[in-house]
Amino acid sequence: MVCLLMLQTAAAQISYETFFVDHDSAWQFKNLKLIPIRAKGKGYTPHIPGNPEIISLQQGLKTGLITISERGTASTENVHWLRVNNKTNKPVFIASGEILIGGRQDRMVTKDTLLVPSGKDQYVSVMCVEEGRWTAKEKKFVYGKYANPRLRRVLDQTKNQVRIWKEISNQLDSNKIISPTLAYAAPHPDKQMAVYKEEYFNFFKEKFHNTDSTIVGFVCISGNKIIGADAFSGIHLFYHSLDALLQGYIEEAIHFGNLPAVGDSQVRKYTDQFMTDEQTQEQYLKKNGKLYRYLGKVFHLTAY
Repeated sequence: MVCLLMLQTAAAQISYETFFVDHDSAWQFKNLKLIPIRAKGKGYTPHIPGNPEIISLQQGLKTGLITISERGTASTENVHWLRVNNKTNKPVFIASGEILIGGRQDRMVTKDTLLVPSGKDQYVSVMCVEEGRWTAKEKKFVYGKYANPRLRRVLDQTKNQVRIWKEISNQLDSNKIISPTLAYAAPHPDKQMAVYKEEYFNFFKEKFHNTDSTIVGFVCISGNKIIGADAFSGIHLFYHSLDALLQGYIEEAIHFGNLPAVGDSQVRKYTDQFMTDEQTQEQYLKKNGKLYRYLGKVFHLTAY
């Protein structure tokens, strides 16, 4: 596996210096309010030397440029690892909280990882999100989405399999979903729920489609809570991740949220904690999110 160099002393590059939270362009649909984070001017767009274009896991799997498979057949040895084969000469960005459906059981990626092409098998660490299944026959892995912020927070803050299973069980019970294998990706019994989620998704996708291309992230509000924020180093990486990110936030807003009731001043106080400077960013995200660097460059931040 390619060794990833992560320099902790690099200056914060996703900050107010190069980005801003565009309160005037906020969009709301029912239980979810989304405030774009935009780049100033050309913003900040790092790349990998010799590999300027980065593809997302979702993009790679859907186009067949990337394949995911089990590392082996024994659950005790292989449950927390998956094999990645990159058929291109482009780096692939794989994010913490992304769901992979299939294999011998469904999984969730445990940390942000950027895999540069090597021509060899590479591996990513994962957690199980389907407690009751480990089948003898391996299914083809397909891309799911980002998990909702509640589950992502448990993953990022604990990295504990039992805590993840407990959170999934609580969410299944709360939403009255019966799943024989306790799968996070189990469909909701109410077919209308899929239509409801599609309404949310189409509303926000249209907004993104009809706006300019300076957006690199967003802050999400539901009820009296800021449920999370994600920002990427550049517009291409953000838009490659957009559909899957939206689905996770929509899921939380529908199942656990309410009409947004958080003012701009409260949002500014929240974003000041991780976008003002390096010191406050490090301190806040260490306990309330995550910051991913590669070769000293910040590529992705998540705040809860």
